[in-house]
Amino acid sequence: MNKKPSKATNALRLGLFWAIVVLGVLAFWAINSPQANLKEVPLSDVVNRANNGKIAKIEIQGNELTVTPKGQSKPTERSLKENGTIYTQGLKHDKTEVKVQNESQTGLLFWNLAPIVLSVVLFGVLFMFMMRQAQGQNSQAMGFGKSKAKLYGLDKERVVFDDIAGNENAKQDLQEVVDFLKHPKKYQSLGAKIPKGILLVGNPGTGKTMLARAVAGEANVPFFSISGSEFVEMFVGVGASRVRDLFAKAKKNAPAIIFIDEIDAVGRKRGSGMGGGHDEREQTLNQILVEMDGFEADTNVIILAATNRADVLDPALLRPGRFDRHTTISLPERKDREAILKVHTKGKPIAEDADLDVLARRTPGFTGADLSNLVNEAALLAARRNKKKIYMAEMEEAIERVMAGPERKSHVMTEEEKRLTAYHEGGHTLVGLLLEHADPVHKVTIIPRGRAGGYMLSLPKEDRSYRTRSELFDRIKVALGGRVAEEVVLGEISTGASSDIQQATQIIRSMIMQYGMSDAIGPIAYGEENHQVFLGRDFNRDRNYSEDIAGQIDREVRRHIEEAYEACRRIIVENRDKLELIASALLERETLTAAELEELMTKGVITEKEEDPDDTEGIAAPIPVDVVIDDSTQTSEEAERTEEERPVPVPTTAPKFNVTQWNK
Repeated sequence: MNKKPSKATNALRLGLFWAIVVLGVLAFWAINSPQANLKEVPLSDVVNRANNGKIAKIEIQGNELTVTPKGQSKPTERSLKENGTIYTQGLKHDKTEVKVQNESQTGLLFWNLAPIVLSVVLFGVLFMFMMRQAQGQNSQAMGFGKSKAKLYGLDKERVVFDDIAGNENAKQDLQEVVDFLKHPKKYQSLGAKIPKGILLVGNPGTGKTMLARAVAGEANVPFFSISGSEFVEMFVGVGASRVRDLFAKAKKNAPAIIFIDEIDAVGRKRGSGMGGGHDEREQTLNQILVEMDGFEADTNVIILAATNRADVLDPALLRPGRFDRHTTISLPERKDREAILKVHTKGKPIAEDADLDVLARRTPGFTGADLSNLVNEAALLAARRNKKKIYMAEMEEAIERVMAGPERKSHVMTEEEKRLTAYHEGGHTLVGLLLEHADPVHKVTIIPRGRAGGYMLSLPKEDRSYRTRSELFDRIKVALGGRVAEEVVLGEISTGASSDIQQATQIIRSMIMQYGMSDAIGPIAYGEENHQVFLGRDFNRDRNYSEDIAGQIDREVRRHIEEAYEACRRIIVENRDKLELIASALLERETLTAAELEELMTKGVITEKEEDPDDTEGIAAPIPVDVVIDDSTQTSEEAERTEEERPVPVPTTAPKFNVTQWNK
């Protein structure tokens, strides 16, 4: 579709045209001037030749002389004289024809004005060009109050619900909006009112923006998209002006959809923080509230907004009549993850051994963006290995790359470091294998990856959204297993357990203060977070308990940590032989899978299998929810992963030890 040139573009083109015309005229005048091709000769030579009768005619204009020699019809020479007549310069009378002309001021005036005219024209063209550039960059000196919303009209490629995998519950909620935009009279005749605003709440990467575009695509209406931060400027009143302009455009194109991404940037609670209640952000929010209330019943403009911080939004924004409906976009379940993988692998050369169902089971907690990145990483790995297809090995390795980063193959570990890491990770593994309520062990390795010096991976048994007290206590024991193994076997402890200790302490403190799982303190929640707009998320935390309770909490944390530590010590001391087997196997093989661990624990050895020539490069491990990492620099936040989604392993027979089994 051809875009009609703007007035600024036409003016710029006209200015450039006239500049070229002026330059052309000046160049033509300079080249074709009558004086341009005349030979310069000294005045004394002209006088001597004239006195000798060799000059036919001399024309004088001011102090300039044009000379026509005998035998010529036109002047061929030019000269300059000093003040006074030419006769005072030595020319004799009646020797040649002398013609004196009045001095012309036209040419002199033109040459004097030409630089000025040219400068004005060029300055004008430059000014128009700068104004055009400023407008093109949306830094419009004359249009600060104009909305920066991008319009995805009917000429753009449409996104529909069929293009989005998963989020079935959210799509059902939004289908009602689509039906209203298609058939508004059906609802208006019954006196029904469609929600004026729908708030999409979900973690980053779950597809909130894509769902909003799908609503516009399904309804086949214009879609205005803008970020919340684009409303706010340093100039007072700009944000409110942009809000008015955006809503005016939407009403003009009704039925239409307005989508405000990251609305928490402008929709936070008013009157909080250090800025008081009269800053630019709050004025912008006030204008949004007014515009949403000002919609008539037949306006057919619906507002969609997305955020992952619904807890900080202003209550006036969330009340009925504004954002009436809140749609939660949750992390995809196993079947949803499989459907998302099918979408992202469509059109790519996927090998026959790539099982998307297994991959979906092995990626709990992954968002749609994570799964898209997984497929892309697998494609990059296949290209790096000069393969024509993407095999299961690349897919599984890509899972680890997304979670923990690439393998640090260039990192050379000393024998002492390898031995310490092997016993450390062996301690995690042994405790995880023997505890009933711990997540089944899936893989253990001493190969550094990302910031981790080694890690043990475990997978949950089933999809669940909660944890029992027994499971949490077992998680603490697994986290402390590496530290205990170092102390029991090596008689020394290292910094590698720092993240493990942080993880264990955080779990037990949450159990006591948030979940009410302490028998000594009881089912009471202690400590309330008070999020301040300008102070950061966790800067201000209300301490709603006494010093005595604080002491009890500290004593309970210490008691449970010490009990878990002693439980780990008993397990490792009683099963020292199994720990030695695991550590020796790690030193030899560097990586052990769930099947190899079970065989090692039952038979004491790992049976060597014949390599399949058609087999791809090794067996990569899935990504777990719980990752015990030997990394002293990793924070507790990095060590923990959300536990909302879990794969469902289907074992053929019950394993003797706590390991994962896949029946495919």
